[in-house]
Amino acid sequence: MTLDPFILARIQFAANISFHILFPAITMGLAWLLMYFRIRYTLSRDQVWEQAYYFWVKIFALSFAMGIVSGVTMSFQFGTNWPGFMERAGNIAGPLLGYEVLTAFFLEASFLGIMLFGKNRVSNRLHLISTFLVAFGTTLSAFWILSLNSWMQTPTGYTIEEGEFMVKSWWEIIFNPSFPYRFTHMMIASLLTSAFLVAGISAWRILKGAAGPDTWRAMKTGIAMAALLAPIQILVGDLHGLNTLQHQPAKIAAMEAVWETERGAPLVLFGWPDEERRETRWAVQIPKGASLILTHELDGEILGLNEFEGTHPPVAIVFWAFRVMVIIGILMLIIAWWSVWALRGGHRPSQLLLRSLSWMTFSGWIGVLAGWYVTEIGRQPWIVQDLMTTAEVVADHSAATLTGTLFGYLLLYLFLLISYIGALRYLSAKPAPAPMPQHTPRQPKPI
Repeated sequence: MTLDPFILARIQFAANISFHILFPAITMGLAWLLMYFRIRYTLSRDQVWEQAYYFWVKIFALSFAMGIVSGVTMSFQFGTNWPGFMERAGNIAGPLLGYEVLTAFFLEASFLGIMLFGKNRVSNRLHLISTFLVAFGTTLSAFWILSLNSWMQTPTGYTIEEGEFMVKSWWEIIFNPSFPYRFTHMMIASLLTSAFLVAGISAWRILKGAAGPDTWRAMKTGIAMAALLAPIQILVGDLHGLNTLQHQPAKIAAMEAVWETERGAPLVLFGWPDEERRETRWAVQIPKGASLILTHELDGEILGLNEFEGTHPPVAIVFWAFRVMVIIGILMLIIAWWSVWALRGGHRPSQLLLRSLSWMTFSGWIGVLAGWYVTEIGRQPWIVQDLMTTAEVVADHSAATLTGTLFGYLLLYLFLLISYIGALRYLSAKPAPAPMPQHTPRQPKPI
Protein backbone atom coordinates (compact mmCIF):
# COMPACT_ATOMS: atom_id res chain seq x y z
CA MET A 1 0.00 0.00 0.00
CA THR A 2 1.36 3.41 -1.02
CA LEU A 3 0.74 6.32 1.31
CA ASP A 4 -0.45 9.64 0.00
CA PRO A 5 2.48 12.07 -0.66
CA PHE A 6 0.84 14.64 1.61
CA ILE A 7 0.79 12.16 4.51
CA LEU A 8 4.38 11.14 3.79
CA ALA A 9 5.50 14.80 3.79
CA ARG A 10 3.84 15.31 7.17
CA ILE A 11 5.43 12.15 8.60
CA GLN A 12 8.83 13.22 7.29
CA PHE A 13 8.58 16.66 8.87
CA ALA A 14 7.32 15.10 12.12
CA ALA A 15 10.36 12.79 12.17
CA ASN A 16 12.71 15.73 11.63
CA ILE A 17 11.20 18.01 14.25
CA SER A 18 10.86 15.13 16.75
CA PHE A 19 14.56 14.38 16.50
CA HIS A 20 15.62 18.02 16.50
CA ILE A 21 13.59 19.14 19.53
CA LEU A 22 15.33 16.58 21.76
CA PHE A 23 18.54 18.59 21.82
CA PRO A 24 17.32 22.18 22.31
CA ALA A 25 15.16 20.74 25.09
CA ILE A 26 18.43 19.88 26.84
CA THR A 27 20.65 22.81 25.88
CA MET A 28 18.18 25.59 26.74
CA GLY A 29 17.93 24.39 30.33
CA LEU A 30 21.43 22.95 30.77
CA ALA A 31 23.02 26.26 29.75
CA TRP A 32 21.44 27.96 32.78
CA LEU A 33 22.50 25.10 35.05
CA LEU A 34 26.06 25.59 33.82
CA MET A 35 25.69 29.28 34.59
CA TYR A 36 24.67 28.34 38.12
CA PHE A 37 27.69 26.04 38.51
CA ARG A 38 29.99 28.80 37.27
CA ILE A 39 28.53 31.38 39.65
CA ARG A 40 28.92 29.01 42.60
CA TYR A 41 32.56 28.43 41.69
CA THR A 42 33.20 32.16 41.23
CA LEU A 43 31.75 32.99 44.64
CA SER A 44 33.34 30.13 46.58
CA ARG A 45 36.40 29.10 44.51
CA ASP A 46 35.40 25.54 45.41
CA GLN A 47 36.94 23.23 42.80
CA VAL A 48 34.04 20.78 43.12
CA TRP A 49 31.74 23.27 41.41
CA GLU A 50 34.25 23.76 38.62
CA GLN A 51 34.53 20.00 38.10
CA ALA A 52 30.75 19.77 37.87
CA TYR A 53 30.84 22.56 35.31
CA TYR A 54 33.48 20.94 33.10
CA PHE A 55 31.78 17.53 33.17
CA TRP A 56 28.42 18.93 32.09
CA VAL A 57 29.79 21.45 29.58
CA LYS A 58 31.00 18.48 27.50
CA ILE A 59 27.47 17.08 27.39
CA PHE A 60 26.15 20.54 26.58
CA ALA A 61 28.56 20.87 23.64
CA LEU A 62 27.60 17.45 22.29
CA SER A 63 23.89 18.25 22.58
CA PHE A 64 24.41 21.68 21.02
CA ALA A 65 26.19 20.18 18.01
CA MET A 66 23.39 17.65 17.49
CA GLY A 67 20.80 20.41 17.69
CA ILE A 68 22.58 22.59 15.13
CA VAL A 69 22.95 19.77 12.59
CA SER A 70 19.37 18.53 12.93
CA GLY A 71 18.06 22.10 12.90
CA VAL A 72 19.69 22.86 9.56
CA THR A 73 18.18 19.70 8.07
CA MET A 74 14.75 20.61 9.42
CA SER A 75 14.89 24.16 8.05
CA PHE A 76 15.54 22.82 4.54
CA GLN A 77 12.15 21.14 4.60
CA PHE A 78 10.33 24.46 4.61
CA GLY A 79 11.58 24.83 1.05
CA THR A 80 11.61 21.21 -0.11
CA ASN A 81 8.34 19.91 1.35
CA TRP A 82 6.31 23.04 2.17
CA PRO A 83 7.26 25.73 -0.38
CA GLY A 84 3.78 27.24 -0.32
CA PHE A 85 4.22 28.24 3.31
CA MET A 86 7.29 30.37 2.64
CA GLU A 87 5.77 31.75 -0.58
CA ARG A 88 2.71 33.03 1.28
CA ALA A 89 4.02 33.62 4.83
CA GLY A 90 7.71 34.22 4.11
CA ASN A 91 7.45 37.93 4.91
CA ILE A 92 6.75 36.94 8.51
CA ALA A 93 8.46 33.56 8.88
CA GLY A 94 11.69 34.53 7.08
CA PRO A 95 12.82 37.35 9.40
CA LEU A 96 11.89 35.40 12.56
CA LEU A 97 13.84 32.34 11.39
CA GLY A 98 16.72 34.60 10.37
CA TYR A 99 16.89 36.18 13.82
CA GLU A 100 17.03 32.70 15.37
CA VAL A 101 19.91 31.64 13.12
CA LEU A 102 21.85 34.82 13.88
CA THR A 103 21.29 34.29 17.59
CA ALA A 104 22.38 30.66 17.50
CA PHE A 105 25.56 31.26 15.54
CA PHE A 106 26.63 34.68 16.78
CA LEU A 107 26.04 34.18 20.50
CA GLU A 108 25.90 30.46 21.22
CA ALA A 109 28.48 29.16 18.76
CA SER A 110 30.84 32.12 19.19
CA PHE A 111 31.22 31.78 22.95
CA LEU A 112 30.88 28.01 23.25
CA GLY A 113 34.58 27.63 22.46
CA ILE A 114 35.49 29.79 25.46
CA MET A 115 33.22 27.67 27.66
CA LEU A 116 34.93 24.49 26.50
CA PHE A 117 38.55 25.55 26.18
CA GLY A 118 38.81 28.78 28.13
CA LYS A 119 40.21 27.32 31.34
CA ASN A 120 43.69 28.78 32.03
CA ARG A 121 43.39 30.80 28.79
CA VAL A 122 40.97 33.57 29.78
CA SER A 123 40.08 35.16 33.08
CA ASN A 124 37.33 33.66 35.21
CA ARG A 125 35.31 36.83 34.65
CA LEU A 126 35.40 36.40 30.86
CA HIS A 127 34.58 32.72 31.28
CA LEU A 128 31.55 33.61 33.38
CA ILE A 129 30.40 36.23 30.85
CA SER A 130 30.79 33.72 28.01
CA THR A 131 28.68 31.16 29.87
CA PHE A 132 25.97 33.77 30.41
CA LEU A 133 25.98 34.80 26.74
CA VAL A 134 25.60 31.20 25.60
CA ALA A 135 22.74 30.64 28.05
CA PHE A 136 21.12 33.90 26.98
CA GLY A 137 21.62 32.94 23.32
CA THR A 138 19.84 29.60 23.75
CA THR A 139 16.90 31.39 25.35
CA LEU A 140 16.84 34.03 22.63
CA SER A 141 16.85 31.33 19.95
CA ALA A 142 13.85 29.73 21.63
CA PHE A 143 12.20 33.16 21.80
CA TRP A 144 12.23 33.61 18.01
CA ILE A 145 11.26 30.04 17.14
CA LEU A 146 8.40 29.97 19.62
CA SER A 147 7.24 33.40 18.51
CA LEU A 148 6.86 32.10 14.95
CA ASN A 149 5.23 28.86 16.08
CA SER A 150 2.84 30.75 18.33
CA TRP A 151 1.94 33.13 15.50
CA MET A 152 1.04 30.11 13.37
CA GLN A 153 -1.27 28.99 16.20
CA THR A 154 -2.76 32.41 17.02
CA PRO A 155 -2.02 34.76 14.09
CA THR A 156 -2.25 38.51 14.68
CA GLY A 157 -0.60 41.66 13.32
CA TYR A 158 -0.91 40.80 9.62
CA THR A 159 -2.75 41.75 6.47
CA ILE A 160 -3.27 39.55 3.41
CA GLU A 161 -2.50 41.09 0.03
CA GLU A 162 -2.91 39.00 -3.12
CA GLY A 163 -2.74 35.83 -1.04
CA GLU A 164 0.48 36.79 0.81
CA PHE A 165 0.79 37.63 4.49
CA MET A 166 2.17 41.11 5.03
CA VAL A 167 3.39 42.64 8.27
CA LYS A 168 1.04 45.10 9.88
CA SER A 169 2.60 45.17 13.36
CA TRP A 170 5.75 43.28 14.36
CA TRP A 171 4.84 43.78 18.01
CA GLU A 172 1.52 41.96 17.52
CA ILE A 173 3.18 39.23 15.46
CA ILE A 174 5.96 38.52 17.97
CA PHE A 175 3.83 38.90 21.10
CA ASN A 176 0.76 37.14 19.75
CA PRO A 177 -1.90 35.87 22.20
CA SER A 178 -0.43 32.40 22.83
CA PHE A 179 3.27 33.34 22.82
CA PRO A 180 3.74 34.20 26.54
CA TYR A 181 2.18 30.89 27.61
CA ARG A 182 3.95 28.78 24.98
CA PHE A 183 7.37 30.36 25.62
CA THR A 184 7.10 30.02 29.41
CA HIS A 185 5.79 26.45 29.15
CA MET A 186 8.63 25.40 26.83
CA MET A 187 11.38 27.06 28.85
CA ILE A 188 10.23 25.37 32.05
CA ALA A 189 9.94 22.08 30.15
CA SER A 190 13.56 22.49 29.03
CA LEU A 191 14.73 23.26 32.55
CA LEU A 192 12.90 20.17 33.84
CA THR A 193 14.37 18.06 31.02
CA SER A 194 17.91 19.15 31.90
CA ALA A 195 17.24 18.83 35.65
CA PHE A 196 16.23 15.17 35.31
CA LEU A 197 19.06 14.51 32.85
CA VAL A 198 21.57 15.84 35.39
CA ALA A 199 19.94 14.08 38.35
CA GLY A 200 19.46 10.83 36.42
CA ILE A 201 22.99 10.56 35.01
CA SER A 202 24.42 11.54 38.40
CA ALA A 203 22.36 8.84 40.11
CA TRP A 204 23.56 6.31 37.54
CA ARG A 205 27.18 7.32 38.18
CA ILE A 206 26.66 6.84 41.92
CA LEU A 207 25.17 3.38 41.34
CA LYS A 208 28.14 2.43 39.12
CA GLY A 209 30.75 3.74 41.58
CA ALA A 210 31.97 6.45 39.22
CA ALA A 211 30.80 9.40 41.30
CA GLY A 212 32.81 12.15 42.91
CA PRO A 213 31.83 15.10 45.10
CA ASP A 214 30.81 17.03 41.97
CA THR A 215 28.39 14.23 41.04
CA TRP A 216 26.55 14.52 44.34
CA ARG A 217 26.28 18.29 44.06
CA ALA A 218 25.04 18.10 40.48
CA MET A 219 22.41 15.52 41.45
CA LYS A 220 21.16 17.61 44.37
CA THR A 221 21.04 20.71 42.17
CA GLY A 222 18.98 18.89 39.53
CA ILE A 223 16.61 17.53 42.17
CA ALA A 224 16.11 20.93 43.79
CA MET A 225 15.42 22.58 40.45
CA ALA A 226 12.93 19.86 39.47
CA ALA A 227 11.13 20.06 42.83
CA LEU A 228 10.74 23.81 42.43
CA LEU A 229 9.70 23.88 38.77
CA ALA A 230 7.40 20.84 38.50
CA PRO A 231 4.45 22.45 40.36
CA ILE A 232 5.03 25.76 38.55
CA GLN A 233 4.86 23.91 35.23
CA ILE A 234 1.50 22.42 36.19
CA LEU A 235 0.16 25.92 36.90
CA VAL A 236 1.58 27.32 33.64
CA GLY A 237 0.13 24.36 31.76
CA ASP A 238 -3.30 25.14 33.18
CA LEU A 239 -3.03 28.78 32.08
CA HIS A 240 -1.87 27.65 28.64
CA GLY A 241 -4.88 25.35 28.42
CA LEU A 242 -7.25 28.23 29.18
CA ASN A 243 -5.57 30.29 26.45
CA THR A 244 -5.93 27.38 24.00
CA LEU A 245 -9.60 27.01 24.89
CA GLN A 246 -10.11 30.64 23.93
CA HIS A 247 -8.17 30.61 20.64
CA GLN A 248 -8.13 26.95 19.51
CA PRO A 249 -11.25 25.26 20.90
CA ALA A 250 -11.03 22.39 18.39
CA LYS A 251 -7.67 21.39 19.86
CA ILE A 252 -9.15 21.33 23.37
CA ALA A 253 -12.12 19.29 22.15
CA ALA A 254 -9.70 16.71 20.71
CA MET A 255 -7.50 16.71 23.84
CA GLU A 256 -10.51 15.99 26.05
CA ALA A 257 -12.47 13.90 23.49
CA VAL A 258 -15.54 16.11 23.82
CA TRP A 259 -17.70 14.96 20.92
CA GLU A 260 -20.76 17.15 21.41
CA THR A 261 -21.01 20.66 22.83
CA GLU A 262 -22.21 20.36 26.40
CA ARG A 263 -22.31 21.96 29.80
CA GLY A 264 -20.80 20.11 32.74
CA ALA A 265 -18.56 18.05 30.44
CA PRO A 266 -16.87 15.10 32.20
CA LEU A 267 -13.10 14.77 32.41
CA VAL A 268 -12.07 11.60 30.60
CA LEU A 269 -9.04 10.20 32.40
CA PHE A 270 -8.56 7.25 30.07
CA GLY A 271 -10.43 5.69 27.19
CA TRP A 272 -10.24 4.93 23.50
CA PRO A 273 -11.57 7.69 21.20
CA ASP A 274 -13.48 6.18 18.28
CA GLU A 275 -13.96 8.79 15.54
CA GLU A 276 -16.24 6.58 13.46
CA ARG A 277 -18.71 6.11 16.32
CA ARG A 278 -17.96 9.59 17.72
CA GLU A 279 -17.57 8.24 21.22
CA THR A 280 -14.86 7.37 23.73
CA ARG A 281 -15.01 3.66 24.43
CA TRP A 282 -14.23 2.23 27.88
CA ALA A 283 -14.01 5.78 29.25
CA VAL A 284 -13.00 6.38 32.87
CA GLN A 285 -14.51 9.76 33.71
CA ILE A 286 -14.83 12.37 36.45
CA PRO A 287 -18.27 13.98 36.17
CA LYS A 288 -18.10 17.67 35.20
CA GLY A 289 -14.31 17.56 35.58
CA ALA A 290 -13.46 19.00 32.13
CA SER A 291 -15.79 21.95 32.60
CA LEU A 292 -14.38 22.64 36.06
CA ILE A 293 -10.75 22.55 34.89
CA LEU A 294 -11.24 24.45 31.63
CA THR A 295 -13.89 27.01 32.60
CA HIS A 296 -13.53 26.90 36.40
CA GLU A 297 -17.27 26.29 36.58
CA LEU A 298 -19.05 22.98 37.14
CA ASP A 299 -21.59 23.75 34.42
CA GLY A 300 -19.24 25.59 32.06
CA GLU A 301 -19.81 25.01 28.35
CA ILE A 302 -17.20 23.15 26.31
CA LEU A 303 -17.47 23.23 22.54
CA GLY A 304 -17.51 19.74 21.05
CA LEU A 305 -15.94 18.33 17.91
CA ASN A 306 -19.35 18.55 16.26
CA GLU A 307 -18.75 22.31 15.97
CA PHE A 308 -15.68 21.75 13.77
CA GLU A 309 -16.83 19.12 11.28
CA GLY A 310 -14.04 18.59 8.74
CA THR A 311 -11.67 21.06 10.43
CA HIS A 312 -10.74 19.34 13.68
CA PRO A 313 -7.51 17.39 14.31
CA PRO A 314 -7.26 13.60 14.58
CA VAL A 315 -8.64 12.85 18.02
CA ALA A 316 -6.94 9.70 19.30
CA ILE A 317 -3.31 10.81 18.93
CA VAL A 318 -3.97 14.26 20.43
CA PHE A 319 -5.99 12.69 23.27
CA TRP A 320 -3.26 10.21 24.19
CA ALA A 321 -0.30 12.54 23.66
CA PHE A 322 -1.85 14.98 26.12
CA ARG A 323 -2.25 12.25 28.73
CA VAL A 324 1.32 11.05 28.28
CA MET A 325 2.51 14.62 28.89
CA VAL A 326 0.38 14.92 32.03
CA ILE A 327 1.52 11.55 33.39
CA ILE A 328 5.18 12.48 32.87
CA GLY A 329 4.59 15.79 34.66
CA ILE A 330 3.00 14.07 37.64
CA LEU A 331 5.83 11.52 37.80
CA MET A 332 8.38 14.34 37.75
CA LEU A 333 6.63 16.03 40.66
CA ILE A 334 6.45 12.81 42.71
CA ILE A 335 10.07 11.76 42.09
CA ALA A 336 11.45 15.26 42.71
CA TRP A 337 9.59 15.77 45.99
CA TRP A 338 10.39 12.23 47.14
CA SER A 339 14.08 12.93 46.44
CA VAL A 340 14.03 16.19 48.40
CA TRP A 341 12.40 14.41 51.34
CA ALA A 342 14.84 11.47 51.21
CA LEU A 343 17.92 13.72 51.07
CA ARG A 344 16.84 16.09 53.84
CA GLY A 345 19.38 16.65 56.58
CA GLY A 346 22.22 15.14 54.55
CA HIS A 347 20.73 11.62 54.37
CA ARG A 348 22.06 9.25 51.75
CA PRO A 349 19.59 8.16 49.05
CA SER A 350 18.38 4.59 48.90
CA GLN A 351 19.15 2.27 46.00
CA LEU A 352 15.49 2.48 44.98
CA LEU A 353 15.60 6.28 44.80
CA LEU A 354 18.82 6.25 42.77
CA ARG A 355 17.35 3.74 40.34
CA SER A 356 14.15 5.77 40.07
CA LEU A 357 16.14 8.90 39.23
CA SER A 358 18.20 7.02 36.64
CA TRP A 359 15.01 5.68 35.04
CA MET A 360 13.77 9.27 34.77
CA THR A 361 16.92 10.49 32.96
CA PHE A 362 15.18 11.01 29.61
CA SER A 363 11.67 11.54 30.96
CA GLY A 364 11.83 15.16 29.82
CA TRP A 365 12.22 13.99 26.23
CA ILE A 366 9.00 11.99 26.46
CA GLY A 367 7.12 14.92 27.97
CA VAL A 368 8.44 17.43 25.42
CA LEU A 369 7.63 15.18 22.46
CA ALA A 370 4.14 14.50 23.76
CA GLY A 371 3.56 18.22 24.28
CA TRP A 372 4.76 19.08 20.79
CA TYR A 373 2.50 16.43 19.26
CA VAL A 374 -0.46 17.95 21.07
CA THR A 375 0.55 21.41 19.84
CA GLU A 376 1.29 20.56 16.21
CA ILE A 377 -1.13 17.73 15.45
CA GLY A 378 -3.78 19.56 17.45
CA ARG A 379 -3.55 22.49 14.99
CA GLN A 380 -4.36 20.35 11.95
CA PRO A 381 -5.63 20.72 9.29
CA TRP A 382 -4.24 24.27 9.54
CA ILE A 383 -0.64 25.39 9.16
CA VAL A 384 -1.71 28.94 10.04
CA GLN A 385 -4.78 28.64 12.22
CA ASP A 386 -8.04 29.23 10.30
CA LEU A 387 -6.18 30.92 7.43
CA MET A 388 -4.02 28.41 5.56
CA THR A 389 -4.30 24.63 5.48
CA THR A 390 -1.34 22.29 5.44
CA ALA A 391 -2.61 20.67 2.23
CA GLU A 392 -2.46 24.03 0.42
CA VAL A 393 1.29 24.46 0.83
CA VAL A 394 2.71 20.94 0.33
CA ALA A 395 5.21 20.34 -2.49
CA ASP A 396 4.33 18.17 -5.47
CA HIS A 397 6.69 15.25 -4.84
CA SER A 398 6.09 11.63 -5.71
CA ALA A 399 5.33 9.08 -3.01
CA ALA A 400 8.45 7.12 -3.98
CA THR A 401 10.72 10.15 -3.47
CA LEU A 402 9.23 10.95 -0.09
CA THR A 403 9.31 7.33 1.05
CA GLY A 404 12.99 6.99 0.17
CA THR A 405 14.05 10.19 1.91
CA LEU A 406 11.85 9.36 4.92
CA PHE A 407 13.58 6.03 5.47
CA GLY A 408 16.95 7.70 4.95
CA TYR A 409 16.14 10.25 7.63
CA LEU A 410 14.83 7.61 10.05
CA LEU A 411 17.93 5.41 9.69
CA LEU A 412 20.27 8.37 10.09
CA TYR A 413 18.41 9.69 13.15
CA LEU A 414 18.33 6.26 14.76
CA PHE A 415 22.08 5.96 14.29
CA LEU A 416 22.73 9.44 15.66
CA LEU A 417 20.46 8.92 18.65
CA ILE A 418 22.13 5.62 19.57
CA SER A 419 25.54 7.27 19.13
CA TYR A 420 24.52 10.23 21.31
CA ILE A 421 23.26 8.03 24.15
CA GLY A 422 26.37 5.88 23.81
CA ALA A 423 28.57 8.96 24.13
CA LEU A 424 26.67 10.02 27.27
CA ARG A 425 27.16 6.55 28.70
CA TYR A 426 30.88 6.65 27.93
CA LEU A 427 31.35 10.06 29.55
CA SER A 428 29.30 9.05 32.57
CA ALA A 429 31.19 5.79 33.15
CA LYS A 430 34.54 7.54 33.54
CA PRO A 431 35.50 7.84 37.23
CA ALA A 432 35.30 11.35 38.59
CA PRO A 433 38.70 12.95 39.23
CA ALA A 434 39.72 13.85 42.75
CA PRO A 435 39.12 17.51 43.66
CA MET A 436 42.07 19.71 42.75
CA PRO A 437 43.75 21.55 45.60
CA GLN A 438 43.01 25.22 45.89
CA HIS A 439 45.60 27.32 44.12
CA THR A 440 47.61 29.58 46.39
CA PRO A 441 49.67 32.29 44.70
CA ARG A 442 53.39 31.91 45.33
CA GLN A 443 54.75 34.39 47.88
CA PRO A 444 57.88 36.30 46.83
CA LYS A 445 61.04 35.39 48.69
CA PRO A 446 62.39 38.01 51.05
CA ILE A 447 65.46 39.83 49.79
